[in-house]
Amino acid sequence: MLGSQSKWVRRESSRNSSDGLIRAEAALACYREHLGTILVGGVDQAERYRALLEINNTLIPNLDRGDLFHAIARILRRVVPFDRASIFLHDPDKNVLRLSVLESSATAAYIWPVGTEVSATDSHAGWVFRHGEPLVRQDLGEGLRFAAEEHVLAAGFRSYVMLPLVARGERLGTLGVASVKPYAYADTDVGFLREVATQIAMAVENVSASARIGALNATVAKAADRARALLEINNLMISNLTRDALFRVIAKAVRRVVPFERTALCLHDHAHGTLTVSITESSLASNCFTVGMEFPLQGTHMGHVFLSQTPLRRGDVAAEATWVSEQVNVADGVRSLLVVPLVARGASIGTLGVSTRAAHQYAAADAVFLQEVGNQIAMAIENMRAYEEISALKARLERENLYLQEEIRLEHNFDEMVGNSPALLEVMRHIERVAPTDATVLISGETGTGKELVARAIHAHSSRSGRALVKVNCGAISAGLVETELFGRVTGAFTGALDRRLGRFEIADGGTIFLDEIGELPLDTQVKLLRVLQEGEFEPVGSSTPLRTDVRVIAATNRDLEQAVRSSRFRAGLFSRLNVFPIRLPPLRQRIEEIPQLVTFFTDRMARRFGKTIERVAPDTMDRLVRYPWPGNIRELQNVVERAVVLATGSVLEIGPELLLAAERDARQDAVIAAAPPELARALDDILKDVETRYVRAALEQTGWVIDGARGAARVLNLHPNTLRSRMDKLGIRRSGSEAS
Repeated sequence: MLGSQSKWVRRESSRNSSDGLIRAEAALACYREHLGTILVGGVDQAERYRALLEINNTLIPNLDRGDLFHAIARILRRVVPFDRASIFLHDPDKNVLRLSVLESSATAAYIWPVGTEVSATDSHAGWVFRHGEPLVRQDLGEGLRFAAEEHVLAAGFRSYVMLPLVARGERLGTLGVASVKPYAYADTDVGFLREVATQIAMAVENVSASARIGALNATVAKAADRARALLEINNLMISNLTRDALFRVIAKAVRRVVPFERTALCLHDHAHGTLTVSITESSLASNCFTVGMEFPLQGTHMGHVFLSQTPLRRGDVAAEATWVSEQVNVADGVRSLLVVPLVARGASIGTLGVSTRAAHQYAAADAVFLQEVGNQIAMAIENMRAYEEISALKARLERENLYLQEEIRLEHNFDEMVGNSPALLEVMRHIERVAPTDATVLISGETGTGKELVARAIHAHSSRSGRALVKVNCGAISAGLVETELFGRVTGAFTGALDRRLGRFEIADGGTIFLDEIGELPLDTQVKLLRVLQEGEFEPVGSSTPLRTDVRVIAATNRDLEQAVRSSRFRAGLFSRLNVFPIRLPPLRQRIEEIPQLVTFFTDRMARRFGKTIERVAPDTMDRLVRYPWPGNIRELQNVVERAVVLATGSVLEIGPELLLAAERDARQDAVIAAAPPELARALDDILKDVETRYVRAALEQTGWVIDGARGAARVLNLHPNTLRSRMDKLGIRRSGSEAS
């Protein structure tokens, strides 16, 4: 009767092992149904089944492994005598059996603490685990089978029973009881312990499943928190926040998921090749990280993260530190550290780090989350930089526009083309005829005759006057960059081409482009220019996709292009396309009658500009100016008058021979440059540009980089402030960081 009852209980337990609650209720009903019969069979057997019933009842509400096993041990002690009960659970990762629960009597000697690991192959517990059979040792004093038994015997234990814990065919561990008495356990005790082991195995499985479910729920909850934080950060990026304000709110969102006591944002300083602390937030008592602190890229932990684009995670900085720079964290008491790179479009722009005094705070999942945050921060910083650059460019364009408008108003007022000689009147008639059309114009003449002024007049009186007149000095651009300057380039067209650049033909679309010194263009560029004139399309450097453009071309030259065509230095086809409507400007020596009128005009203008009162020009000065041959033409005349007005001390303008000698020397130098081959002319231009750059920079340094005002560099150089700014941009003069400080 009892044997069949035992088999029935095992069968029911195995069938319902997937659900502990159903199994326990089924067993409970069985025990209640047959309890009367069991009691008739004998007191000891009945007590054992009562114990099994209590164990089943204990399984239902209890999911804490420690409390559950201790409760089972207390019930077990009533029916099976033992001085020590233990449970070993298998660790599949290390393939060891680990002591999980221990129950001992007060008189039992100490053997192993909880957490002790024994071999899963050559120990007494390992033998039971591998074979799935009970091991009964009635008297260890008669001989030992395993080395581990020496510790058991030495502690005073003489007999023990160890049984496997198996649930749904899976081996989980072992259950053992031991006594200080030999022959303490009968076969009935072993049979009963088998039933208990089955119940404990099911409990172990249920507790493990509950723990896995709890861990999974915690993982899901943490993943949801991370997703919410990333969504919040993404929404924050849309807001119009400054860089500091954005970082503060992002740090608040991150702290809810990844705890920290300090966070720091470092950005790459291209000029110094370092990482500079841009923003930091800390609750540490001492904080060695301060805004402006710099770290080299080589030999530092943050430089390693920046260069390798891989996160760095420390559980104990003091013990794991590799770089000296990490000692800054140790000095602040930091134990855990996590630093991730800020990467935008594949390039590192900085690092983001969090740290705390708690050890082993950050897991691999935290590094993944913080890297995602870093990617969003990098994107936000790049967007801010782009916006700042666009704003700066917009402000610069506005300044240049104001300058150009003022320059046009002061120096290129077409209604003030001074002179009434037949030669000049003929030029004006040409301008009047060709301006309303879109015909290509070729302006020729000596240096200083006013070719750019004629080009501006043609544009101003054309239907394109509402759009830009874009000027290109072909002789001032190096041969390697002339195509990029004219036609633009695409990203990656060559090494260093990190962005898309618009060419002058794209900028001038719908307007007019003025190609000054057209004779200096390289031959291969002339071919591409001819295509623009013939078909109205071009290809940016590095692109095979043609772009359309609607541009009127006005070209100018001081060279004999027909002679250049004959000597194969200029393409005949391009010359034919440019020479649709030629305008030749006469030199000043052929317009001697206009010199007094021009002198008076320039004197009045310069006097107003420099705040002087000049009522007339001395007769001998005017006579000297009329007789001078003016090799530099009108430009030379304007420069001479301007210099004389600056030096004037009275109301009568006087110009001595020495001033004309200096002007003649300058004009002769200009003529040498104009007549030189293109390569030599460019070299001379570079020399003059260098001299001008040093001259302007010296004036700026003398005035502390102040441009406007009575003590500004513009006053020292006798230039309008906007004119000086334009020249600074053209010469690439920028105030360095050391000068700014």
